[in-house]
Amino acid sequence: MTQEETQSIQNILRSNHDIFAWTHSDMKGIHPSIASHKLNVFPAARPIRQKIRRFHPDRQRVIQDEINKLLEAGFIREVSYPDWLANVVVVPKKEGKWRVCVDYTNLNNACPKDSFPLPRIDQIVDSTSGQGMLSFLDAFSGYHQIPMSPDDEEKTAFITPHGLYCYKVMPFGLKNAGATYQRLMTKIFKPLIGRSVEVYIDDIVVKSKTREQHILHLQEVFYLLRKYDMKLNPSKCAFGVSAGKFLGFMVSQRGIEVSPDQVKAVMETPPPRNKKELQRLTGKLVALGRFIARFTDELRPFFLAIRKAGTQGWTDNCQNALERIKHCLMHPPILSSPIPKEKLYMY
Repeated sequence: MTQEETQSIQNILRSNHDIFAWTHSDMKGIHPSIASHKLNVFPAARPIRQKIRRFHPDRQRVIQDEINKLLEAGFIREVSYPDWLANVVVVPKKEGKWRVCVDYTNLNNACPKDSFPLPRIDQIVDSTSGQGMLSFLDAFSGYHQIPMSPDDEEKTAFITPHGLYCYKVMPFGLKNAGATYQRLMTKIFKPLIGRSVEVYIDDIVVKSKTREQHILHLQEVFYLLRKYDMKLNPSKCAFGVSAGKFLGFMVSQRGIEVSPDQVKAVMETPPPRNKKELQRLTGKLVALGRFIARFTDELRPFFLAIRKAGTQGWTDNCQNALERIKHCLMHPPILSSPIPKEKLYMY
């Protein structure tokens, strides 16, 4: 990016500093008239109250710290005599840290699926490549900017060693939270989606052919964010870049490239020892299918092995196919969108 382009981006960010949140107190949240998360529990469903699980004292301190943060942010409140009650789960993160989640399995089983459509990943990735300038946006605690429906708040109740609480905002782990978030994003960016913006749940990218267009497109996006009180996380946004990671792929003006992380995951995977490991490896390869020539033929031994995992399992054909795929991924192609009005040839 030239110095002039950098200055233009900096100027527009300074003039729109109010759409960013540095702390939870900067985040007003989406007004309930715009969006709220409803559970729509089946009328015949019987509430389930889970009994508290035992936690190591170290995990209890992690849970208490998380509860204090959520209370201070206004995301949860104490509750008495809830009909539904879920347990918290403490799962390891990278670098030795911990994440506190709520196990909403029982509640999710009692809710119908929200069929609001998610965009096709391949289509929006294709439409993002070949652009001259990109900006990648990330909302500040995006899910927590959407309020829970007041009638459903206490259904999100969970038990900890320190008390009972429920969510006032939409938490992670609910069955249809992703659909609710996508519905809101579609509502906010409807005038721009497909033209200058692509959205997949909480992944947002602004795309433009030129710097001049990009400044205008960012202004349009910032106007809509301000209109709906959606706040961005400045530490997780990237503005005015020529390339970036979007939905697992590297997109740039050159085209679509495979993510090095995905290639590394395949290269370092040892031969599967059971059906579950074989399915996991196959899933990794399917995600990279568009970068592998004659992909369906190459993957046929894997699907046959999954069917026969109880008898033969991993075969020489599977190993040979995996080696060919790994060789292909050592120098993966760069995919580009078709040139308008050019002839397309099928092989």
